[in-house]
Amino acid sequence: MLASRLRLGKNVLRTSTTSLRAMSTPRLTESTLNKKVVEAEYAVRGAIVLRGMQHEEALARGEKRPFTKMVFCNVGNPQQLQQKPITYFRQLLALMDYPEMIDNPPSMFPSDVVARAKKIMARAPGGTGAYSESKGLKVLREDVAAFIETRDGVKADPERIFLTDGASQGVNVALNCLIRDRNDSIMIPIPQYPLYTATIALLGGHYSPYYLNEENGWSMDIAELERSAAQAKKDGKCLRALAVINPGNPTGQCLSPENMREVVKFCEREGMVLLADEVYQQNVYGEGNTSMGLYDKSLRASHGFTSFRQVVAEMGSSCQLMSFHSVSKGVVGECGRRGGYLELENICDSVQDQILKLFSVGLCSNISGQVMVGAMVAPPKPGDPSWDLFKSEFDSLYDSLKRRSQKLSKALNEMPNVSCTSIDGALYAFPTVHLPPKAVAEAQAKNMVPDAFFCLELLDATGICVVPGSGFKQKEGTFHFRTTFLPPEAEFDDVISKMGAFTKEFMAKYA
Repeated sequence: MLASRLRLGKNVLRTSTTSLRAMSTPRLTESTLNKKVVEAEYAVRGAIVLRGMQHEEALARGEKRPFTKMVFCNVGNPQQLQQKPITYFRQLLALMDYPEMIDNPPSMFPSDVVARAKKIMARAPGGTGAYSESKGLKVLREDVAAFIETRDGVKADPERIFLTDGASQGVNVALNCLIRDRNDSIMIPIPQYPLYTATIALLGGHYSPYYLNEENGWSMDIAELERSAAQAKKDGKCLRALAVINPGNPTGQCLSPENMREVVKFCEREGMVLLADEVYQQNVYGEGNTSMGLYDKSLRASHGFTSFRQVVAEMGSSCQLMSFHSVSKGVVGECGRRGGYLELENICDSVQDQILKLFSVGLCSNISGQVMVGAMVAPPKPGDPSWDLFKSEFDSLYDSLKRRSQKLSKALNEMPNVSCTSIDGALYAFPTVHLPPKAVAEAQAKNMVPDAFFCLELLDATGICVVPGSGFKQKEGTFHFRTTFLPPEAEFDDVISKMGAFTKEFMAKYA
């Protein structure tokens, strides 16, 4: 009898264990995915872009469309839109990827490029095919530190610099360190770059929006920061950091040093870390600005960009600062290299050790991206064999971007029901579109956000792909879209003309 009961107990236990195992291993479907993954959104590569890719594939198959080619203005991807790579950068990367050429270089490789490759290789055993230390190759971090010192006039420590796979990795690491649970909140600008809301959602955190002042050139209003902070505290949130994108994405504004000092003081008062996203620091288009000011102390005042690091140092502030830069934007435009850096200021050693641990989990950022960062921050100098060509290419790209930014701003303001602030920096315009009530009603009937409806209609009619403002968040009741000004200058007038003609027809149709 006892043996029978024991056998019965074992069978019950076996059945229960089997049932639990079956319950704990459901097939992977959308309903069983990590809910944080489902909640994360990234409009820059969203539904409208996918529709554009379908159009592109259809054109490649010979199918007819109202246009003959796609123009992707949805993302700051310069070389996709035919921006020519800078020769010095590609020559250095070629030597690093094929080091056998370093000792017997073809005649097309100037001596300073060869010398630079030898310098890096001497401190990078294995070249681009081997792991580096987790922070990145020290020889390149030393170049970054020298660049920062020239830019800011304040000494930088290469041990507080981490080379990253694009600026996005640096932002991700920072947010991983800051967000502990749903009660931790990051203050982010609205409009914002979707990297921030997507990453915060994935990490299970919270964001507190602060609205940029469109009527005042998308400036940061301290009263608005205080409103947002007060609301977060009222909701029981712990404010951890303030994210600032300067020059702005998607808005194209450049903050004044006075505004930046107010922001630093605000972070000091609130005890928040300041996250300074400065990937567009080469793209400052003010009157009289020069392209080379970041590299040459004698031209520094004429560039127009001021870093938060410089402001913090000049104020003698204890504000904790994490700054991000990238090779993807600026005049460099090497998006596919995935290179960038994170620099820490007023961050204690024990926290830095934990950040190093996070980087160590991934071993290191990719070496080609690291080399590209080194090339960006330490290009040829006057008198070097590569200097004349480098300066000519760099100036040509910068001047062309500046002309296109001005041309686009002017054209948008001439379109019916469209208004755009001046584009002072970055690679984008973020115009307001005053949609007629009939257009809003039509969008709602199609279960679409109104500015997404406008952007989809623009895409289907012209092949021009832009991103609706709703993907970046915006004030309730307003509608925008973001467009780059990266199409080739020879084709830019045609792109603007098609956009203008479509807008005129759209507004007339729904008037």
